[in-house]
Amino acid sequence: MNNVILIGMPGCGKSTLGVLLAKSLGMTFLDTDLVIQDREHALLSQLIRTHGSDGFLALEGSICAQLDVNNSVIATGGSVVYEPKAMAHLSQLGTVVYLKLGYKALARRLGNLEKRGVVLRPGQTLRMLYDERVPLYEKYANITVDCGGQDIEHTLRRVRRALEKQGNVTK
Repeated sequence: MNNVILIGMPGCGKSTLGVLLAKSLGMTFLDTDLVIQDREHALLSQLIRTHGSDGFLALEGSICAQLDVNNSVIATGGSVVYEPKAMAHLSQLGTVVYLKLGYKALARRLGNLEKRGVVLRPGQTLRMLYDERVPLYEKYANITVDCGGQDIEHTLRRVRRALEKQGNVTK
């Protein structure tokens, strides 16, 4: 299938970039966080409180593993990389693009992690979460684009060029 799947830490720009990328490629945009909220009729932060971290990850993984879309840019939740079945499915749906952002830039961008719906285990810091997830993003990515120190338009051009280089989109 011809999709672009965006992965990366919360706050790296998956949703914002995803909308712009979809428009520029003539594709549909899908945000898996919004799909989860819609299906469960609750905010991510509420779902994490209700189901706990592991329960939320299982829910997110299950929903992402069932996506059936074509010609779409998919912005995933930052924690989807913990679910191998979901990532295997997403990898089959299209090209996985990791939006890489350094820790310092990420820490500046993020506000209240709990309100944002970020899965943190008890005692886990943002730094610990970052160090745990980066190898997973790198493992699943077909393309990695560093989006630190640049505006969204520059990141958009870099992602498009990387996709063009791999023959996934035309100019």
